[in-house]
Amino acid sequence: MPDTREWLVTGMDCPACATKIKGAVAQLSGIESVEISLISQKLRVTWNGLSGMAPDIEGRVRSLGYGIEATGKASDLSSSHTDAEDEAEETGVPWYRTGKGRLVLLTGVLLVFAWGATSVLPDIFRAWPFVVACLAGLIPIARRAFAAIRAGQPFSIEALMTIAATGALFIGAAQEAALVVFLFAVGELLEGVAVSHARDGIRALGALVPKTAMREENGVTKEIAASELVPGNIVLVRPGDRIPADGEVISGTSGIDESPVTGESVPVTRGPGDQVFAGSINDEAALRVQVTHAAAENTISRIIRLVEEAEESRAPTERFIDRFSRWYMPTIVVLSALVVCVPPLAFGQLWSVWIYRGLSLLLIGCPCALVISVPAAIASALSVGARHGLLMKGGAVIEATAGVKTVALDKTGTLTRGQPEVTDIILFDDVSENEALALAAAIESASNHPLARAVLRRAEGLNLPSVQDSRAIAGKGVTAVLDGKTVTVASPRHAIRDGALTGDAAAQAMALEADGKTVAVLYSDRALALIGLRDEPRQDAQETIRQLRHLGVTPIILTGDNQRTAAAIASMLGTDYKAELLPEQKLEVIRALATQGPVMMVGDGINDAPALKQATVGVAIGSGTDVALETADAAILRNRVSDIPALIRLSRSAMRNIRQNVSIALGLKGIFLVTTVAGMTGLWLAIMADTGATVLVTLNALRLLRTYNSGDARTGS
Repeated sequence: MPDTREWLVTGMDCPACATKIKGAVAQLSGIESVEISLISQKLRVTWNGLSGMAPDIEGRVRSLGYGIEATGKASDLSSSHTDAEDEAEETGVPWYRTGKGRLVLLTGVLLVFAWGATSVLPDIFRAWPFVVACLAGLIPIARRAFAAIRAGQPFSIEALMTIAATGALFIGAAQEAALVVFLFAVGELLEGVAVSHARDGIRALGALVPKTAMREENGVTKEIAASELVPGNIVLVRPGDRIPADGEVISGTSGIDESPVTGESVPVTRGPGDQVFAGSINDEAALRVQVTHAAAENTISRIIRLVEEAEESRAPTERFIDRFSRWYMPTIVVLSALVVCVPPLAFGQLWSVWIYRGLSLLLIGCPCALVISVPAAIASALSVGARHGLLMKGGAVIEATAGVKTVALDKTGTLTRGQPEVTDIILFDDVSENEALALAAAIESASNHPLARAVLRRAEGLNLPSVQDSRAIAGKGVTAVLDGKTVTVASPRHAIRDGALTGDAAAQAMALEADGKTVAVLYSDRALALIGLRDEPRQDAQETIRQLRHLGVTPIILTGDNQRTAAAIASMLGTDYKAELLPEQKLEVIRALATQGPVMMVGDGINDAPALKQATVGVAIGSGTDVALETADAAILRNRVSDIPALIRLSRSAMRNIRQNVSIALGLKGIFLVTTVAGMTGLWLAIMADTGATVLVTLNALRLLRTYNSGDARTGS
């Protein structure tokens, strides 16, 4: 029976590290699958049930120079965090206390000492301090190189560095060899800092959930670990506290700051029956909340898991770079060998000159900048998206979203609020608006129909007359006796049939229906009022359509609602529509739209799941069903439709960043390739170019974290 376990791996500072570990572990006998996340530092391995595999896996990872600590069987993980992860997530450790930081300091001090010694030592000994400085930094690198070779990876970055630095020592270029090793150590340190920044957003999410909770048990409140909460528990959340688990408010009403989870800056009022997220902040009054999800399944844990899993879904560009680097490094090694051998053997050139140039070329061949160019930008985009409630399940989704040409939007609950509201009240026979609303609300008070609830919301605060007898008439409406008089709320056709709606009143009712509104007629022997209701567009729906068109994307509404209502909403928003669609018909429309280019489908319900799956990119919005969230490629946590163009803008920014990174990496390497072969640049400039490109690429990727903010989603900037 297969066994799956999970470890925490420390010391990974670039995608090449993750690839190296994955390749080395995968070569062990009996291994079925290996998953590794650079962001979460997790290694998950499945093997065929052979005993004693765990020590072999740990030994293989340690031999490559990385730390590893078991977190347990994957099936036994009951929460989103373990003690090992908490230890790894400690912040505030200075760079100079890390292993790579200490190596930089050691080689830097030795290098400075060597330069100082050149003024006092005899010529014959002046190279030796540089040899010591070089070996001090090279030995740890060489160990990792040999471990990688034993694991079947001969063309690692460490192997190229070891060959180049050792060769430089043999041809008497000790000073440059020492400088090269120092710059390589600096580059690795900077990569670690960059990856740490990318992890910060995910660490911050994990830190949002409080460690403890006030659980009510038999009328007594007791403080327990939040990880011990299970569905059904009741917790007390005091003003100023963070909510410890996803749940439903059972008593109390308060303003909730959901910005830590969804990025929504305006506090929302939550009361009995409303859902709340773990990590949100209770601003005003005490709440009693019934837990609906265990710690491992709360919203924040799911966000973290989605971001971690997203690393496995790599963008096509990233997969191409990975394939390219596999033959790129061996090609550089062969080219370096040719540069070393051909000029001396074929043209009688000096060996020392061409060995030096060949070694310089070898350093230029280090693909650090190229390998990190795509995943660094993807990690930044995933991190900043998660902070603003925009979740994307991997680089492939980011790349697909950036190329979207059409956005198909579900109407109900996506473009509209998802619940009807009273939009018009037309009065007859000297009845006031409050009187008409009070009568209608009193009659509808026993009904749970969405239209009835809309009338009751509009009549909130009014004194309702007492109802002596109320009954629903199937397919017609509701009738009741008030003060000895029978009053009915029904559709226009039933009011016409009863003779209560005639002439101008009937014409007005038809006009409201032509606008896509549902009309309820309040009447006794004659019409007293017409009440128009409609599921109105969200406040930001029209602006969303404008922003999509500005981005060059064509919006279209797909809905199962009737033609009249769909036409009215589409007319208000200024977009095309297709109405009265069953789920399978939505699927066919998506397929047809896909023939014109990549399609994004946005929805929030179970009936949207097939279309979400069929679309190039499926996006679940707001508090969409679990089915929609699991089926979709991306999710928008804020109940705000304007985040759809924000998602596209973020994806396009990420892809633009990737193109810049690849250009920087290949451009610098191309320039120094020519200058090195021509003898214009040497070893230390070669490694400076590689390290410089890595730094530039990393800093460019980190720009996504600093320049993208929630204002982009609202303003379209």
